[in-house]
Amino acid sequence: MIYSVFLLEDDESIAELVSCALEAAEIDCACFSSCAEFKTALKSGYPHVALIDIMLPDGNGLDVLKELKTFSPQTICIILSALGKETDKVKGLNFGADDYISKPFGVLELTARVKAALRRVKSPSVLRIGKLVLNSDTRIVKLDGKTLNLKNKEFSLLKFFMENPNVALSRQTLLCNVWAYEGGETRTLDNYVAKLRKSGITNIVTVFGVGYKFIATE
Repeated sequence: MIYSVFLLEDDESIAELVSCALEAAEIDCACFSSCAEFKTALKSGYPHVALIDIMLPDGNGLDVLKELKTFSPQTICIILSALGKETDKVKGLNFGADDYISKPFGVLELTARVKAALRRVKSPSVLRIGKLVLNSDTRIVKLDGKTLNLKNKEFSLLKFFMENPNVALSRQTLLCNVWAYEGGETRTLDNYVAKLRKSGITNIVTVFGVGYKFIATE
């Protein structure tokens, strides 16, 4: 699973500080300065962790938090706010926040809390995207109610795709995460993608010059 963090913060200096600190810790971070930008990004997929400011130019971060938790309850949400009173923290936590960090804050502490949050991230045993259902416990995959006969590596490759929908995944990323440096080659990967497509899974598209992307459909 590729861990990602969405940061909703309109202060450019704070956004740059946080994103640089997370990237230094090898944590992917996407920054957004408005509620509208943040909500647009969610249409392409939900982050594992969301860092959300409350006072924003086009809305209230608490409303964004509540909406995000409604559609993606597994996303860990951490509020970053200058509102540091106990009543503010209680309100944020009651809205569904998993953690609350008052400004100003130390980047080392923030990075540590994000890392702790990511350690709690766990892929659900059952993944559902459109008519495709994958059960990690039983290792059964069904497409439109029909069981697919997938071999081990085909199953693992599909699982990684479904855990990272709408993300352009490089060949190297796929080989490292699915084959675990077992000597997988580009041709091997392409052959397995072809097998998944042949089984009826048409969500996998080629991203030229990069690798593949699994398109999430309703």
